[in-house]
Amino acid sequence: MGAAGGKTEGSVAARPAAASVYGALDLGTNNCRLLIARPSRRGFLVIDAFSRIIRLGEGVLSSGRLSDAAMRRTIEALKICSDKMARRGVSRSRLIATEACRIAANSGEFIERVRAETGLAIDIVTQETEAKLAVSGCASLIDRNCDWSLVFDIGGGSSELIWLDLTRLRGPWRRSIYDRLEVQNCISAWTSLPIGVVSLAERHGGRDVSTQSYEAMVKDVMTAVAAFEAKHGFGARIANQSAHFLGTSGTVTTISGIHLNLPVYERSRVDGCWLSAHDVRTVSDRLIAMSFAERAAQPCIGHERADLVLAGCAILEALLRVWPCQRLRVADRGLREGILTNLMAEDGQDRQMGQRRPEAGPRA
Repeated sequence: MGAAGGKTEGSVAARPAAASVYGALDLGTNNCRLLIARPSRRGFLVIDAFSRIIRLGEGVLSSGRLSDAAMRRTIEALKICSDKMARRGVSRSRLIATEACRIAANSGEFIERVRAETGLAIDIVTQETEAKLAVSGCASLIDRNCDWSLVFDIGGGSSELIWLDLTRLRGPWRRSIYDRLEVQNCISAWTSLPIGVVSLAERHGGRDVSTQSYEAMVKDVMTAVAAFEAKHGFGARIANQSAHFLGTSGTVTTISGIHLNLPVYERSRVDGCWLSAHDVRTVSDRLIAMSFAERAAQPCIGHERADLVLAGCAILEALLRVWPCQRLRVADRGLREGILTNLMAEDGQDRQMGQRRPEAGPRA
């Protein structure tokens, strides 16, 4: 169920004559996420899903290796994914790993161990592939009335930033699979910052965060973005044009859930909603003022993410300072949806893309 693993990419499960059930797995630095779907009249219908915080990249920045404990946690989660894919009869799939596996010296050994113990073959994708999949996954939420959009994915070990020149889009917007892929042609420039919520929290401390340590996190991210902005000058480009942010990460979905005062996370209310820069900063200020226990008690955060959420807020704050957009759209979708979009397009599934069923809990 998948392709040969290792530090290469591009292959996927052998294509059946008429693939009916698709699988997409995103193994990140912090999370293991699976989506299983069938093509439908409206695009695809999710029939099963799984998400678990596994912290695969815990300590990898200091040691350069995936720890035994992190690998054990991850393999246990992947066994559940393998069982789900077998039960649902997945006939076409793509299973990817991102930053933690890109930088760990023992990632090849880990991928082989995953294959032996779970039967899953995982590809470690490049930063560029990760960026393109993120764009495909949330393309239907782009405001085509704007001239520019910054799509960003704040991950555990890295953050992908993709500036889209929407003036390149022409003709009617059908929201089909192929329109989603066409948006990739609007990529003006992209970068992958070697900074995510796990790596930033490990560097500055995520449990007890003061105003000073939060500001230090923001400055770190701004420094990392500086060379990219100096090269491309998007600040000047968007100054007299319309632009918006589109965030596809647990950071923005969490901020949205708190802004909406949700007693329980509701994907249907979060996915596609709009926030202002003021809304984002109001929530961040509230979280900075809270203790770790108070953050953990928030229904849209929880204990497992309470030490990471402010690192995500700091990354977003840095982006807002470098490129002062006033509108942010929230996407509770991303790499997995991008994988499904690409697989179905390759199989000629030119259907209207619609909303998928909500998953339990926020994206991390």
